[in-house]
Amino acid sequence: MRILIVGLGSIAAKHINAIKQIDKNAEMYALRSGAGANTKDDIINLYSFDETRDIKFDFAVISNPTSKHKKTIDTLLTLRCPLFIEKPVSNTVEMQDTIEEIKRLNILTYTACNLRFLDSLRYVKDEISKKQKRINEVNVYCGSYLLEWRPNVDFRTSYSARKDLGGGVQFDLIHEIDYIYWLFGMPQNVKKTLRSVSSLHIDAIDYGNYCLEYIDFCVEITLNYYRRDYKRTLEIVFDDETWLVDLKQNRVVSGEKEIFISSQQLNDTYWEQMKYFYRLVQTDVKSSFNSVEEAVEVLKIGV
Repeated sequence: MRILIVGLGSIAAKHINAIKQIDKNAEMYALRSGAGANTKDDIINLYSFDETRDIKFDFAVISNPTSKHKKTIDTLLTLRCPLFIEKPVSNTVEMQDTIEEIKRLNILTYTACNLRFLDSLRYVKDEISKKQKRINEVNVYCGSYLLEWRPNVDFRTSYSARKDLGGGVQFDLIHEIDYIYWLFGMPQNVKKTLRSVSSLHIDAIDYGNYCLEYIDFCVEITLNYYRRDYKRTLEIVFDDETWLVDLKQNRVVSGEKEIFISSQQLNDTYWEQMKYFYRLVQTDVKSSFNSVEEAVEVLKIGV
């Protein structure tokens, strides 16, 4: 495969590693912002979009700051190759012109929400569809400490902390909203509170609380950047029992009983996700289970 990468930050490194595991012969190019940009082993630097026009890419990875996603997607559509887009798809829901152009060109797009490949969440999705148990309530929590995300980097300069770069929990932590959409579909109504008043003193949103209303139950989602003891859980309250999904431990418990556990690590989901996308590209499939159009619907819930 010949692959173009736009944005060589920490998340791009995960995708590059996944590509190398799947395809040792992959030929990777990076579109850089300037001649002073750092180089990476086995990746060919390109310093102008014009340099891409004479190269036939099998697909492109978009992993630059969220605020640049829409413009990057629009630009890369001229290459007419499949697009693998790091979540969130954009920092704006005003994407209809982009969606129409993707449809017109019949371009495969996938928005990378790797938690859809986490074994514990896959187990929950399968069991819910099979058992059709009555759900009364769902609670989601994701809290971690932004200062520990990127060691040796001033967190205030990172895109996560900066509103102008598309930072904020409604974008960074959209995984939680995405997997609820994946499990239960689009809610009938959404109520939300988005604030930035914590001790972090950043201008990006550092706290988000959502109530997603479905026909028979509500989903409460809490997201934050300031929790020191990392917690990432999904609780589903059925008529007869309560499941607690610990995403960090990749397991599901019902009371004191462990009903599912996996040795899969979170980093493994990046490999499985890329493997899924590779398969779509190799078989010339033109749709994915999280296209730009679908990802925009998820984004509408979050923002």
